[in-house]
Amino acid sequence: MTVLHERPAGLPESDARGRVAELMGMREQAVAGPGEKATEAQHAKGKLTARERIELLLDPGSFNEVEQLRRHRATGFGLETKRPYTDGVITGWGTVEGRTVFVYAHDFRIFGGALGEAHATKIHKIMDMALAAGAPLVSLNDGAGARIQEGVSALAGYGGIFQRNTKASGVIPQISVMLGPCAGGAAYSPALTDFVFMVRGTSQMFITGPDVVRAVTGEEITQNGLGGADVHAETSGVCHFAYDDEETCLAEVRYLLSLLPSNNREMPPAVTGPDAVGGSCDALLDLVPVDGNRPYDMTKVIEEIVDDGDHLEVHERWARNIVCALARLDGHTVGIVANQPQTLAGVLDIGASEKAARFVQFCDAFNIPIVTLLDVPGFLPGVDQEHGGIIRHGAKLLYAYCNATVPRISLILRKAYGGAYIVMDSQSIGADLTYAWPTNEIAVMGAEGAANVIFRRQIAAAEDPEAMRARMVKEYKAELMHPYYAAERGLVDDVIDPAETREVLVSSLAMLRNKHADLPSRKHGNPPQ
Repeated sequence: MTVLHERPAGLPESDARGRVAELMGMREQAVAGPGEKATEAQHAKGKLTARERIELLLDPGSFNEVEQLRRHRATGFGLETKRPYTDGVITGWGTVEGRTVFVYAHDFRIFGGALGEAHATKIHKIMDMALAAGAPLVSLNDGAGARIQEGVSALAGYGGIFQRNTKASGVIPQISVMLGPCAGGAAYSPALTDFVFMVRGTSQMFITGPDVVRAVTGEEITQNGLGGADVHAETSGVCHFAYDDEETCLAEVRYLLSLLPSNNREMPPAVTGPDAVGGSCDALLDLVPVDGNRPYDMTKVIEEIVDDGDHLEVHERWARNIVCALARLDGHTVGIVANQPQTLAGVLDIGASEKAARFVQFCDAFNIPIVTLLDVPGFLPGVDQEHGGIIRHGAKLLYAYCNATVPRISLILRKAYGGAYIVMDSQSIGADLTYAWPTNEIAVMGAEGAANVIFRRQIAAAEDPEAMRARMVKEYKAELMHPYYAAERGLVDDVIDPAETREVLVSSLAMLRNKHADLPSRKHGNPPQ
């Protein structure tokens, strides 16, 4: 594509109106992009253009573009004759619900959205601006990787992006929206950000594509099978949110931004509404069975507790035995971590530990209080888990909780056994307040297992071992697992009526809102990897 700008005919060079007309012509050319044919090709793939995406993300009329007239200076391989405005990436800032948000969007119609030196410099600048302004950064990714014609200069451009992603981590929210291909080293920028959104069928992420996989391993696989939205949402855990279309995806990005502060020096935005008050949760009395062996859906419990029942679940389809969600209580954003008895009985395993640890770290970085709902029978046993490093991965969650200084409240609904009880923000690792329902069972292990260990000789010597075992289980429960055992020893602050859960959480969070805690002076910790 050749861009040769000509001065409008009949306008003297010294005429200001002529200069303005010339500028308007250049701007029109930049906004129009490479032409209608390229736009139609983009739409034919089920994809929007970069500018259409920005319009959906930001408040109407709020976008301010930066370096719209930027063009590359590369030569060779025909690049000197193809110098389009924007150089294939649109950068700038606007607002989402009135708050400033910075954005960059790859324009696949220009060089396939591939990154060159000028392209990268634009992204570097907008990232620096976002960090300086203390405002979230959203990247709309739809690019073919590094611009091969520019060689190592393009690769260096990615290095600058990665360095800025890391510098901004925990300072401003960073959200990556995958709306097309993202291959090779380019995939590491989204992996460094806080949240990754993907669209089914049109977005893919992988380090080596199907052709390379086939050549090296002989495996046959499609692009979506290798790195599509469902793969990363369910199997790899790379993707936090996956949607069927771009419109829904970008609407959910807006919703996520509405729950987050602009930076780590601010509190999340608070709202008021008809349900932003304390209230009785009588339905909870029937939602959670007293029998610890009966499953239930923890998300239904969350819906009863939070404002209007609305919550945004993070990594909903990966490591489903734990739920991580953002919601509001009395109008204030909270992060919720909860075991999910519907999947693997709610045990902690490698995936659940990693998922919850990163979520806790995010909430702590951005001043979001953490509410933990416990119903956990322990860590998942098995050779695969032990050899896979469950000790190391479980320690990530323990480290994240111990390191968190935001308000932390834990609530034990039913089971809380062994090391999993300690790890899930128990009072002993720093929870500010710990509550329990009258259905709680806090113990080193389940009564059956404990009786088999403690009373194994008596059981073995009994005339009726099964009757003796049943008697010992009952005795153990009565002595060490009754609902008030932990409360009597000060390990639980109060045992509460489930119907009062929302009211208790709202009042407790209000008390903790101005909590201040300092960590020891250090460059940084060394968390388990």
